[in-house]
Amino acid sequence: MTLLTSWPDSGPATVLRRTCDPAEIAAALKPLGVRYEQWPVREDLPHDADGERVSAAYRPQIDRLSAEEGFTTVDVLGLHPGDDPEYPVRAKAAREKFLQEHTHDDDDEVRFFVSGSGVFYLHVGAEVHAVLCERGDLLGVPRGTTHWFDMGTRPSFTAIRFFHEEDGWIGNFTGSAISSRFPDFDSLAAGHRRDGGTV
Repeated sequence: MTLLTSWPDSGPATVLRRTCDPAEIAAALKPLGVRYEQWPVREDLPHDADGERVSAAYRPQIDRLSAEEGFTTVDVLGLHPGDDPEYPVRAKAAREKFLQEHTHDDDDEVRFFVSGSGVFYLHVGAEVHAVLCERGDLLGVPRGTTHWFDMGTRPSFTAIRFFHEEDGWIGNFTGSAISSRFPDFDSLAAGHRRDGGTV
């Protein structure tokens, strides 16, 4: 179940909004220019399906969104614990790359969660909005939006990524330490589970 939590950007002591209702989440994010929608989940896909199988399973949705938004490049990114001895190193490096506040000049950041979960933190105006995305969620963060992403200390997710530019992900880091002042993925997910949500 998706979770949206909003705080003042001064810190998380005051919760301005907390909701798991998809319609409320979409309505809250729309004025920020953020696209949020849910796609039907493919139950026949294993959580760690490879990119070719994921792309084939979601081909109608991929083609529709690419036509609507003019995306030229689509890929699949997966990171799951397993038998790979390099997983701890790869997981740590991937998490650290996205965990610092940044923007994108030339592209939106559009992700569909095929499996697993992650949190996008949107720093817009004087507020921070944490969107805990799970399987079936699509989030589109417009270019220029200050944000960061946390996949947790033990990442497990597969996501379809959409790009307008062939260069893919290029971040402009702000140098701010704001991400360290807000609850991380592990804290949000644990609290969400206690409240009856799934992660």
